[in-house]
Amino acid sequence: MTKLADFRPKRRAAVLAACESLKTGAIAVSHLANVRYLCGFTGSNGVLLLTGRGATFYTDPRYDIQSAQECDCAVKVVTGPVWEAVAKDVRRKRLTSLALESEHLSHAQWTALAKEFGKAVKLAEAKGVVEGLRAVKSPDEVARIRKAVLLGSAAYEKALALVSEGMTEQQVAAEIDHAMRLLGAEGPAFETIVAAGKRSALPHARPTGAKIRRNQLLLVDMGACLDGYMSDMTRVAYVGRLGGRLSAQARRVYDAVLEAQLAGIAAVKPGARCKDVDAAARKSLKQRGLDRFFTHSLGHGLGLEIHETPRLGGKVESELKPGMVVTIEPGVYLPEFGGVRIEDTVLVTESGVEVLTPTSKEFAVIA
Repeated sequence: MTKLADFRPKRRAAVLAACESLKTGAIAVSHLANVRYLCGFTGSNGVLLLTGRGATFYTDPRYDIQSAQECDCAVKVVTGPVWEAVAKDVRRKRLTSLALESEHLSHAQWTALAKEFGKAVKLAEAKGVVEGLRAVKSPDEVARIRKAVLLGSAAYEKALALVSEGMTEQQVAAEIDHAMRLLGAEGPAFETIVAAGKRSALPHARPTGAKIRRNQLLLVDMGACLDGYMSDMTRVAYVGRLGGRLSAQARRVYDAVLEAQLAGIAAVKPGARCKDVDAAARKSLKQRGLDRFFTHSLGHGLGLEIHETPRLGGKVESELKPGMVVTIEPGVYLPEFGGVRIEDTVLVTESGVEVLTPTSKEFAVIA
């Protein structure tokens, strides 16, 4: 794979070009995923200052060696607060305006920074400037996401083979996380969701000590972080033997969600509006009378973060572009029965869509 550092100077130039509409030629990037995207730093504290004269990354002494190894721009290691050092240099460079990532700063932080920079520096709100660029992945980023997807799928298969009646949700989640680590993941992309029985109707259920019983649905939502890039997948299995009223209902709901997911995937193509992709899945569920039990958006972008631009929601007008990587994850949640969600990570291609997730979508049974 190409070194990500090869892309960073163009990324930084694109950010500065985007800031022209804000009538400023400088921006201080503080959201750590954006910092990593633009200069390579993977630590927990730092600010990247971009001006027409170049890029400078500011961090604290804990990251003296690490920042020198990772960053492809000038680095300043400071002993005091990082923002104070940034403000000092902004004044020294006689900059009169500066963009800040307002959506990643609280009101208190913004007020404090305005005081720090002083009246001589006009602050502009830069909303989604870097995130907009990150939405379209380079071929190298797609390759890294693809590897994370394959690792996550392999971990799921390994862990599912170990699941049995009587295990707790927490034990299943631990097996999944352990399998991802053994296969080389940096860790889970987010807290692994394992929910059994009625708890599977909670879209973001956290695993508990509840034991897995027969004649229950078992929902697993998981992802792997590999080389900084995320994957995301949801699958649902049935614990017990198929046959009888409960498993028949589970099959009906599962088939309905699968049809909706396939309809959503089929709607993915360059130029498709996000809201229209969402609508395609909802239309499918409406035909089954289940659309009112689908309570969240159809999907989201992913990359360096598990939730990125774009969001596939009913009111999102933005269009899909080649190189975007998104999830397609319709769900039906019945409070007194349980929930089914089926999720794949997909790539928007020049001609349509490629499903990156290889895991079977056959209704799995844990006997």
